[in-house]
Amino acid sequence: MTVPHLLHIFSNFVPSGPEIRTVRLIGAFGSDFRHSIVSMDGRTEAAALLPAGVDVRLLPNPPKAGSLSTARRLRRLLLAERPDLVLTYNWGAFDMLLAARAAGFRRVVHHEEGFNEEEAESFKLRRVLARRLVLPGVHRLVVPSQRLQAVATGLWKLDPDRVRLIPNGIHLEAFQGADGNPDLRRRLGIPGDVLVVGTVGGLRPVKNQLRLLDACAAAGPGVHALLVGEGDERPALEARAERDDLRGRVHLAGHQADPAPFLQVLDVFALTSDSEQMPVCLLEAMASSLPVVATDVGDVRAVLPPEQAPFLEPPGPDAAAALARGIAGLAPDPGLRQRLGAANRRRAEERYTFDGMCAAYREVYLSALGAG
Repeated sequence: MTVPHLLHIFSNFVPSGPEIRTVRLIGAFGSDFRHSIVSMDGRTEAAALLPAGVDVRLLPNPPKAGSLSTARRLRRLLLAERPDLVLTYNWGAFDMLLAARAAGFRRVVHHEEGFNEEEAESFKLRRVLARRLVLPGVHRLVVPSQRLQAVATGLWKLDPDRVRLIPNGIHLEAFQGADGNPDLRRRLGIPGDVLVVGTVGGLRPVKNQLRLLDACAAAGPGVHALLVGEGDERPALEARAERDDLRGRVHLAGHQADPAPFLQVLDVFALTSDSEQMPVCLLEAMASSLPVVATDVGDVRAVLPPEQAPFLEPPGPDAAAALARGIAGLAPDPGLRQRLGAANRRRAEERYTFDGMCAAYREVYLSALGAG
């Protein structure tokens, strides 16, 4: 029996949400599929996370060129590789959708994860029109959030039957209740008697960790901030951390392959993004029994239990001050933090398991393989 060949096209294959999820799905699928991966910009750092023993190849990225030229090169790749199914991820892989359309190849599943800072507040008309034109030709569009599902069927005008909502899921057993992790606190230089508010994610403008630092500064001198992640915003965050109102209270831990021990350090998890859909880091914080303060973006309100609603604030110029009030309200009340954390863990157990997510992706891919 021939093992189906899945060709994955990413704008870049770095350790971020869809890439990490794909790595984990590849591991869970085991020998059921073989995989090839193209990173359009040539970055492949996420390959280090691929499990041993799986059949995965990294293919060369096409040279940078105009969209039509790149699509022609990808069409040649498609004809040479002859995959059974093409999986594309976000706008950066859109040239492969054009290539598949030109080749008459319809066994394509496209994944949309969300938007960077250039589309955090409004959509680019050219991209909207391109999606309206091309996405009706794919077998399925997979989205992780209700908001993206609404965008796909409303703004992009896709048939609802062609859009599949698959919420993110995580290995809950990998996350234990936050206990302060005293040993790691000491190694990070964090005093044991302070409130630690932190987040996990790439240091990018759309994540707006500067808002988190402003909120921690306003919440009071007994609040420390822990940021787990790496990215281009690090110099700006380091500069903010050196101002008098925060000096000595900001801890930048860099990228960590396993965020679980760092989540255990926290007393409060914060998500301060300008745009999200269904962030995996939020699920991991919930699995760690942490209370959450967050901007009310994407599906964050729907993901969290109702008890968390008072700690959600709209993004905007007043968000840092509002989030600071939430942090200050949680700081003196360990009982409230514990109750919110327990509610968050229950919600994750009920709705966001990895096995449930994996089964849903398997069903979509097998459906596409059988589409002819």
